[in-house]
Amino acid sequence: MFLEKKVSKSNQRGWIEVVCGSMFSGKTEELIRRLNRARIARQKVEIFKPAIDVRYDEIQVVSHDEKAIQSTPVQNASQILLYLNDAEVVGIDEAQFFDEQLLEVCNKLANSGIRVIVAGLDMDYLGRPFGPMPALMATAEFVTKVHAICMNCGELAQFSHRLVVNNQQVMLGETESYEPLCRSCFNEKMSHS
Repeated sequence: MFLEKKVSKSNQRGWIEVVCGSMFSGKTEELIRRLNRARIARQKVEIFKPAIDVRYDEIQVVSHDEKAIQSTPVQNASQILLYLNDAEVVGIDEAQFFDEQLLEVCNKLANSGIRVIVAGLDMDYLGRPFGPMPALMATAEFVTKVHAICMNCGELAQFSHRLVVNNQQVMLGETESYEPLCRSCFNEKMSHS
């Protein structure tokens, strides 16, 4: 298998970095920044995103401020292992949309000497831990929590408040569907819903 061969050939030590936070906090922008720096350092980079995320583009990972980077959309986490192409750095966007296998995939990559950078929402619209993100944050060597600005009061925001009625945990949307809120404003709005 590819990963077993990579361990014996590589002196590079792998690790996992997680960039998390609410919607509109700059997670994808930070992921793109780190991946571009790896490319400047002439490292081989592969980027993956869940195939269901087609908000801005079907192929590219695109941030809210329209920065973009080419990626490979995959149906599930295990498909990432099929498209590595001798990558030294692997970026994964919208990690909360992946299945629970993502933790195992990221650990396999890191254990084989690959730097893994994962970006995603840490909480869903109800303020609960989202998908594989809690497990990834617990096992990662580095966790960066980024914040948006509360649309209600201007303080730091860490919650993604849903503006439309929909009880599905996964609902793709942008500013028409979500707003970032601080803890106080989030709790206030949730108490009225």
